[in-house]
Amino acid sequence: MRLDATGKVSLDHIYTAPDPRSYFQELRPLGYCVPQLAKPYFEKLVKEYRETEGVAAPRVLDIGCSYGINAALLNYDLTMDELYARYDGTGPATREGLLARDQELSRSRSPANALRFTGLDASTAALAYAREAGFLDDTVHADLETHDPTPEQRARLAGTDLVISTGCIGYVTERTLVRVVRAQDGRLPWMAHFVLRMFPFDPVEQALADLGYRTITVDGVFRQRRFAGPQERRRVLDGMAEAEVDASGLEEDGWLYARLHLSTPRNR
Repeated sequence: MRLDATGKVSLDHIYTAPDPRSYFQELRPLGYCVPQLAKPYFEKLVKEYRETEGVAAPRVLDIGCSYGINAALLNYDLTMDELYARYDGTGPATREGLLARDQELSRSRSPANALRFTGLDASTAALAYAREAGFLDDTVHADLETHDPTPEQRARLAGTDLVISTGCIGYVTERTLVRVVRAQDGRLPWMAHFVLRMFPFDPVEQALADLGYRTITVDGVFRQRRFAGPQERRRVLDGMAEAEVDASGLEEDGWLYARLHLSTPRNR
């Protein structure tokens, strides 16, 4: 088992395959479920944004979007179980066949109510599939941790209403979020980030506060997935102990857990 610098098992290969089958087939045994748990909170945030800002079809930036999972859940009222079944290997045997089936699904969404999704990710393969399938309306392939967006990337990021993520914070830091906000020319999009408890959110919260945000942390915790094995569990628990994060009753029992942080402009 190969672990990354954070102590988590490296699953890089499932994000760079030409279609989502590896992603779902490898995560299913681990019980990966945080996008499903996030869905009602994202829906509530979208509803509040529509009512407050009067925007019928908000533009959502999904950071670390992979194959457009959050977009599929929110725009087509799918569940993670349905997506696991959809890509379990019993359907179309080729990427082209999968795309044709997903394009049929994407054509079914209601234009009046659909969210407009832009995906930001480091995987060109995942972005390409999600865009071709119709799950994402636009994509940005960029490393905003180390570079400012190019003029083209900045134009694609501009106009964002909501920024969401389900697990990328910790790999992505406040540097990316600040660059996303600065691409809005003064607007402050609302944000909702599900962040593993093993990663500190304080630097992100402070950076957003400096930009004019207030952040609240929602009560409770959210399962992300099971540990992939004892080695990953040991490394993560050791890291949490060093950071003085109490894992008793949570990660010690075999699951990674996330917290939800909501950031909105202070004048709202």
